[in-house]
Amino acid sequence: MTLMADFRIWSDEFPANGFLTRAQEFDQQAFGASGENISPALQWADPPAETKSFALTVYDPDAPTGSGFWHWIVVNIPADIRSLPRNAGKADGSLLPAGALQLRNDYGTVGFGGAAPPRGDKPHRYIFRIHALEAENLPLDPSTTNAVARFMTHLNEIDSATYTGLYELK
Repeated sequence: MTLMADFRIWSDEFPANGFLTRAQEFDQQAFGASGENISPALQWADPPAETKSFALTVYDPDAPTGSGFWHWIVVNIPADIRSLPRNAGKADGSLLPAGALQLRNDYGTVGFGGAAPPRGDKPHRYIFRIHALEAENLPLDPSTTNAVARFMTHLNEIDSATYTGLYELK
């Protein structure tokens, strides 16, 4: 893997290592959350020149599962794309670039699954990672598990950049 120090990702909706907004909170009472479940707008810049596509993952390493929690997985984002708009993670995928594919998150739903750490737990980290890939398209379909998608992403990764947000339910 070639590391490119300039490759970066960010959001204007929350500061780096700052708190996500209620808009990014999950909207499921079973998880004690009543947010809007809206993915933040994201931008990235300066990927490696050999990038042929991107994948995006959002991961909470602090979830009490023993293995963390995957909140969003998007693959086959075209190489000329440098941003996703607010709510690109809605289930129908209508705000994603043509060809991009969202897979089931660990909630079991397609698209962005917002933050919902256990009430009273310390703030959890939500790691937004953009992966620059050497493959134009990963050979996946909507039935592919997110674990297989992540495997294929890492197998084809040239470089990646991260941006972390925090969230807690009080």
